[in-house]
Formats: sequence, structure tokens, C-alpha cells
Amino acid sequence: MDEPRIVEVRRKILKENDLLARSLRNRFRDSGVTVISLVSSPGAGKTALLERVLTEFQPVYRVAALVGDLATENDAARLARSGALVKQIITGTVCHLDAGMVERALADWSLHNLDILFIENVGNLVCPSSFDLGEDLRLVLVSTPEGEDKPLKYPTIFNTADIAVITKLDLAAATGVDMLTLSRNIGAVRPGIKIMHVSARTDEGISELMNWIIFQHDAKLHSQSMKAG
Repeated sequence: MDEPRIVEVRRKILKENDLLARSLRNRFRDSGVTVISLVSSPGAGKTALLERVLTEFQPVYRVAALVGDLATENDAARLARSGALVKQIITGTVCHLDAGMVERALADWSLHNLDILFIENVGNLVCPSSFDLGEDLRLVLVSTPEGEDKPLKYPTIFNTADIAVITKLDLAAATGVDMLTLSRNIGAVRPGIKIMHVSARTDEGISELMNWIIFQHDAKLHSQSMKAG
């Protein structure tokens, strides 16, 4: 029995995206740049966290960010205050970034001039899970006001992530969230995943997250040098 045309179209789109993502990953590897994407619900604190990280990484590391949003360039303008290279990607009615959008956004950038590239996806916990952007690492964020069951409702995005970051730690007491239950729920859908806790407002956990990113970047460069040798 033939599949509905919408299924055929979707498979073709995902296949084309995967091929392009593979090409991007090769470019990132050859340029020595570590690429980290951030995914979360709207309002979970991606931009606030990224602004802190971009600001603190400079001038030791050459960092940049691509920012996806349905409309406006507000997030890019905010991140540009860090002094990092930033570009907004307006997706219009599309609820996620894809590899083609990333490739086009990078057209006039020299990847060899970067150490770490961050890609902030559109605020959505469904669509981004299916689209590889060529990144090395995917961070999934969940904020304390969202409650403990968010990972159980959206398991796929957590399953595609390399690390889970619980944000807005400064609001945990006010929201009454059960941090232990939230962590257990994350571990239930993605066993063994690393979980970190941060607050962009108080800076709690920011240094630990940055050290983890640096470790991943150094590990990638070491692995590449070993293969080259």
C-alpha cells in the first residue's frame, strides 16, 4: 500500500536535511569549530543563558551565535551586547531551524575564525528534535517554572540531547518545583544524561557549564589531532 504523500514529502525533507547536516558537520570539523545547539520551550531562558556565556567566553575564546526565531531580531540584538558575532535567522511560519537555514546564515562567515559556535533554535520542544543542524552537541533546557513533567511530555527532544540544563534556578523555591523529581524524570527518558543547574540572573552554575563546554571543545580538538597524526 502506498504511503500518503505527506509522509513521502516529510521523509524526503528529512533525508535532504540529514545530508546537508552531514556536510556542515564535516565543515565544522575541518575548521576546528565546536558547534553547540540550544533547544527549549519558549521562555525557558535560552537567550539569557547564552548572553552570559558569550560574554564570559570572550576574549579568550572566539565565539559566535546564530539565533532562530519566528519573527523580530530582538534576541540577536540582545546577544550582540556581548560583543560576539551574532546573526538572526527569521524562520517565519517554520517552528524550527534546519541545516539549510544554518548553511545560508554562515555563507559570509569564516569558520576558521571561530572556536565555538552556538545555535539557538526556535522555542519549541517538538519540531527541532527531528532536524540535525550538524552540531557537535545539543543542549536541552528546561526551566524551573515549567514543572517536573516537561521531560515526560516531550521525551524525544530529551533523547536527542547530550546534556540537560535546568534553568532559572533562582526561581525554584518560588515555583515550588521538586528538583529531585524533575531530575529523575529527565533521567527516566534519557538514562545517564548529564544534568546541570544554572541561573543566568545569579550566575549560579554558569562557570560549571562553561567548563563543560571548554572540556568538550578541547576533547574535539584533541581527537582531531590524534586522527591527523
